[in-house]
Amino acid sequence: MTKFTLRERFEKALKGEALDIMPVCSVTQTGTVELMEMTDAYWPQAHYNADKMAALALAGYEIAGFENVRCPFDITVLAETLGCTVDEGSIDIQPYITDFPCKKKKDVKNISVPDSLLESRRTSVVLDAVEILNEKVGETVPVVAGVVGPAGLASMLAGMENYLRWFVTNPDVVEELMGVLIDACIEYANGLLERGAHAITLIDSEAGPDIISPQMFETSVFSLYKKFCRKVKGFKVLHMCGDATAVLDPLADAGFDGISIEEKVDVSFAKRIIGDRVRLIGNVSPSDTLLIKGTEAVLIEATACLEDGIDILAPGCGLAPHTPLENIKALVRARDNYFSQ
Repeated sequence: MTKFTLRERFEKALKGEALDIMPVCSVTQTGTVELMEMTDAYWPQAHYNADKMAALALAGYEIAGFENVRCPFDITVLAETLGCTVDEGSIDIQPYITDFPCKKKKDVKNISVPDSLLESRRTSVVLDAVEILNEKVGETVPVVAGVVGPAGLASMLAGMENYLRWFVTNPDVVEELMGVLIDACIEYANGLLERGAHAITLIDSEAGPDIISPQMFETSVFSLYKKFCRKVKGFKVLHMCGDATAVLDPLADAGFDGISIEEKVDVSFAKRIIGDRVRLIGNVSPSDTLLIKGTEAVLIEATACLEDGIDILAPGCGLAPHTPLENIKALVRARDNYFSQ
């Protein structure tokens, strides 16, 4: 297991190149209460302080065993920067939206990318944390940063009810909003890469089939993903919650290096759809297995992912804050056992 550094192995996996062993990573949130207690880097402070954020992210690698580091731990960074009101949450509740700027369709005209996008109180903290992480481990360990995508941001800035209704009655309004938001995503993602991130996870579950139809996705969102992939100069992963099977075929042609999938997606079937166009990341259940079951159940589910052809073994979504540390460590055990056979 010493042929490649963890960073080299991660990058080779995303390129579909030959590997000595498969990476075990998390491209989604990794903060847990146990890790907070072990590092003295607690939520909500770790959302708003770069040193705390970096310390908690580093624990995902040094203590939990993930072969990468990943920040931030919530999805409100750009939403707050662009006008949403956010509650800071608590030790086991992530920050969440309490108010949003686009109450009416005409409000969309007021949304723009601020000149100070990378200097806001939220984006600047994540940028600083990424730089700290890169300085500490970036030569050998991949640094992954999360960015919410245009559909996810639109649902936050307009509220989910407006987002869904306007997609049906006035799709041009949603498309106008997302057209602005994708530019914010691109600027922020490139800023993170410049500060030391090696890969960006674009989190955009609100573009998935559980929320909008595949036809709406292809008409209104797909071109935005292609623009993002074209303009962001680094490794790019898309994370989509729910059953993304119905849009995997177009997603494979968007330009992403990897797609992070939940356990609702059948890995072997997904592999048949995408072929070798993009790599699959996942998809051990964070809620049904990692959170509430024992290590043996984790080993069984992770081994099934490996047998079905997953390219990077990972949780299917962000970790719940009370996920037991031993269950996270079992992911590496499953990988090691599988490759030692």
